[in-house]
Amino acid sequence: MRRLRRIGVIGILVCIVWAQGPPGTAQPKKVRVVATLTNYGFVAQLIGGPYVEVVSIADGTEDPHFVKPKPSYAVLVQNADLFISTGLDLELWEPALLAKAGNARIMPGSPGYVSASAGIRLLEVPAMASRAEGDIHVYGNPHIYTSPWLMKRVAANIAAGLIRVDPAHRDIYEHNLQHFKDEVDRRLFGDALVQMFGGDLLDRLVESGQLISFLRSKTYQGQPLIDRLGGWLKAGLVFRDRKVVCYHKDWIYFATLFGQQIVDYIEPKPGIPPSPQHVAQVIERMQKENVRVLIAAVYFDQEKVRTVAERAGAVPVVIPMGVTAQFPTYWDVVDFWVRSIAEAFQRAGNPGIRESGSPAIREFGRSGRSTIFIPAPLVRAGAGAIRPFGSSAVWG
Repeated sequence: MRRLRRIGVIGILVCIVWAQGPPGTAQPKKVRVVATLTNYGFVAQLIGGPYVEVVSIADGTEDPHFVKPKPSYAVLVQNADLFISTGLDLELWEPALLAKAGNARIMPGSPGYVSASAGIRLLEVPAMASRAEGDIHVYGNPHIYTSPWLMKRVAANIAAGLIRVDPAHRDIYEHNLQHFKDEVDRRLFGDALVQMFGGDLLDRLVESGQLISFLRSKTYQGQPLIDRLGGWLKAGLVFRDRKVVCYHKDWIYFATLFGQQIVDYIEPKPGIPPSPQHVAQVIERMQKENVRVLIAAVYFDQEKVRTVAERAGAVPVVIPMGVTAQFPTYWDVVDFWVRSIAEAFQRAGNPGIRESGSPAIREFGRSGRSTIFIPAPLVRAGAGAIRPFGSSAVWG
């Protein structure tokens, strides 16, 4: 498989054997997929395999709320068979893009439109949906991709969309969907727990919020079950029940899964620039409550993030929110999130430490990257232009 700007699939789920026709036979037309975000595009490529051609519009270094659609995006959407979006108010630019493209096959409610958030219980749902005060999260928090556990539901929605527009390959899409879910389970819980309980029971425990308390209260062969926890959740134990402040309301699903406490936000409301008075109040609260870690997406004002962290005596964690050229798979992104936050808490408690020596963190195999993410230039075709479907240089 070739390395894609949108997804970067090399080496992932190599156990999947794709059904291929005999040499010399005509290859079927690929399903043309446009995803609003590289996180969704990554999943679509894994599930669709050789039967899809996937292009993603925004990557993890771009604010998904405020992407500026280019004419080339409309051309892509005009020719798409499937369009994947969060389906809420994350991509505020989506309605204009779809209207300009005029492709009836992929409009909301059509078979070719996938709402990635369908079936997900949203958090931070306001009592009244209104933008009167500038809030851009009027239906609830749309940043669902920050929870790798929820990405299993996202994957199911994407697979359902592929089946609607390409029912001939239903069995393959369903097969690959199960492989994706199994891979999330392995990376989230570790092999031992998955083998003991299976993904369905672990899902129910996560859904109820009782997984960690269950593991801590039970034993197996004389050992606490929590000792058998692996993967991201094991590495995240070092910051479970710890307090953080975030720049934007984009972290609640990760925080819920990993047991973090978000005590405040630099933005007073999503999309509202913070006033000096509000920033001062947040800093005062951080100092009063001993909040030592500040989390912000890389596309926010990094100088402001660093200044707030310095004044509060906290460690800034500036991270991409999805697949990028430097983090070419969703697995890489979550690895980096977990490792960076764990290291930040250890640095906050031990200012002289640059990187953590925690065995739970070393379990991932560290890349040597700093807690502060420095974005590299994106590799795009044609100096920033995304080429149409069928071009051999779509991904650069």
